[in-house]
Amino acid sequence: MTANREIHLASRPQGWPTADNFRLVETEVPTPRPGQLVVRNRFMSVDPYMRGRMNDVKSYVPPFALDAPLDGGAVGEVVASEAEGFAPGDVVLHGLGWREYALVDAKGARKVDPDLAPVTAYLGVLGMTGLTAYAGLLDVAAMKPGETVFVSGAAGAVGSMVGQIAKLRGAARVVGSAGSPAKVERLRALGFDAAFDYHDGPVRDQLRAAAPDGVDVYFDNVGGEHLEAAIGAMNLHGRAAICGMIAQYNATEPPAAPRNLALLIGKRLTLRGFLVGDHGHLREQFVQEMAGWLRDGRISYDETVVDGIERAPEAFLGLLRGENLGKMLVRL
Repeated sequence: MTANREIHLASRPQGWPTADNFRLVETEVPTPRPGQLVVRNRFMSVDPYMRGRMNDVKSYVPPFALDAPLDGGAVGEVVASEAEGFAPGDVVLHGLGWREYALVDAKGARKVDPDLAPVTAYLGVLGMTGLTAYAGLLDVAAMKPGETVFVSGAAGAVGSMVGQIAKLRGAARVVGSAGSPAKVERLRALGFDAAFDYHDGPVRDQLRAAAPDGVDVYFDNVGGEHLEAAIGAMNLHGRAAICGMIAQYNATEPPAAPRNLALLIGKRLTLRGFLVGDHGHLREQFVQEMAGWLRDGRISYDETVVDGIERAPEAFLGLLRGENLGKMLVRL
């Protein structure tokens, strides 16, 4: 084995992160103890939620420690095992990305089948990303056939899945917002009934034009102006699944919107935040249904791949700026 390289959090970002908040560190390849594996990571995921973990604040998950490797979803090959049921050559999914070699407790690793789907799919469409879209749309927001669905940040990894699942499950109309003309075109190719670039004018006006009969379900990845527009457009008993609010992750001032929360009362709206970890009971059903859609060519997914552990911070910063189409991955 060669030396191991890791990305450490060098300092806590104030507002937008910069390259200076990260440090590339060379360490020794770890040795497994009983119940552990050493995994040579092949791909790692960078995700918007990681920005919150860079702040030293109490949240649903502990913050990243300074001068220690960050972590997140990764898939790789077992190179050494002291755990029953795992052998060198097995491909596993685990939560210790941001490093080339990971020392993983066996209980934190799940074997995946590289013959069933490309290994990157287990970080995206068949993994946390896909389950987030599936659970948020169908369980949290309880979308029913015939309804109109609006998805913000719809060209991202989760949003693009939400729109396609909505169509496959019988939505009458699916509308998506994205941040560039190319992304809008991609949403149309994925089967969205309408899509708009939020840079082209007020979200409220563009949403009203795209969904003239209102919105029944809103899947929120953005927050702020998008959430305000969705509240204004939602029909009676509308439901919103609040997955993320990337518009304010790097803000240093409180958000200006939404300013129309009083509409929740008369419209009897439900706005519900959720974490994918609370929906593990759906995993088997999700994998079965999603694998069928993939096999039948009824669902598509995009990946943006950046090469090299040293470029992981660059990939993460690009994700926050919206430079990715679909899932942002780092090939190690």
